[in-house]
Amino acid sequence: MLFFSKFLLRLIRWNNLFIFGVAVVFIGGSSLLAYELEPSTFETRFNGLWWVMTTVTTVGYGDFYPHTVAGKCLGIVVYIFGIGLISITISKVVDALFVYQRKKEEGKLRYAGTNHFVIIDWSQHAENAIKEILNSDPVVEVVLIDTLEKSPIHHERVHYVLGNPQLVATLEMANTSKARAVFIFADEVTQFQNTIRDPAFVDGKTLLVATTIERNYNHVYTIVEIRDKQNLPNFQHIRIDEFIFGSETISQLAVRSAFNPGSSKILTQLLTRTPQGEDLYEIPTQAKWVTFHDAFQDLLQKGATLISDGEHLNINKRLHEEIPQGAKLFVICDKETYGRLTQK
Repeated sequence: MLFFSKFLLRLIRWNNLFIFGVAVVFIGGSSLLAYELEPSTFETRFNGLWWVMTTVTTVGYGDFYPHTVAGKCLGIVVYIFGIGLISITISKVVDALFVYQRKKEEGKLRYAGTNHFVIIDWSQHAENAIKEILNSDPVVEVVLIDTLEKSPIHHERVHYVLGNPQLVATLEMANTSKARAVFIFADEVTQFQNTIRDPAFVDGKTLLVATTIERNYNHVYTIVEIRDKQNLPNFQHIRIDEFIFGSETISQLAVRSAFNPGSSKILTQLLTRTPQGEDLYEIPTQAKWVTFHDAFQDLLQKGATLISDGEHLNINKRLHEEIPQGAKLFVICDKETYGRLTQK
């Protein structure tokens, strides 16, 4: 009994892969030996495996069992060592799953996916952006980078990476080079959980992160939030694809709502994906469209309204112009219409 206890304690301390290997060898060897000792009883090698598995898991259906002395001796060995070995193996598997889940929550696992969105620094804006991304695409995944001890959001498509986003090692953990886009949100909280209200310091931190990303991953589409618009010239030496000014946008939206009641509801609907209703989509050009007028009329008949070429909203003044190569056409339509327009 003392020998058996020491043997199990030693098994527990062994490497997981080694224990899994021992379990596979023990079960496979016992299954083959059971068939070799009593081929008439077990009939096939699979039945030998079936008997060993039902024995070590203490199920014991009794449909197969050894009849000879040699077979029963093998059964005793399986009872004594097999049950303990399988119990330890199962506990190792459960422990490995627990460790994996804990490391995932703590942001210590490298993300290996591609075409994902990277969100840098947790904030209310970041939370809203993540929810909007998840609602907009049923399969896309999001990687959040922050210095919090645990992930602030729990979702099967949201992965957390712990670390300083100014370091390339942290960005590599998020597989930033394969990302679809990177969002850098203004963060007022320091590494020591102190809050900074000065927009110059906040934008300075954002600038360091943006510089690191553009220096190493300038092929990734980058969107940066700036607190003070006067700091925008300081970002001109790096190539940022888009800037957003949160407080300014809110103020402008409030004023427009006052002068044009109901306009905020229209803009909110366009900015938010909803199951029903009209949304903003980018569509590919078609060979049969020569001018913007051709595209406008064809899309209108299909239930979509052409509103812009990229950031240019003056389509109504350019209807007779030819559609340039590389044009980015945006339309307003429902999801079903968008599906018809993009199907090949």
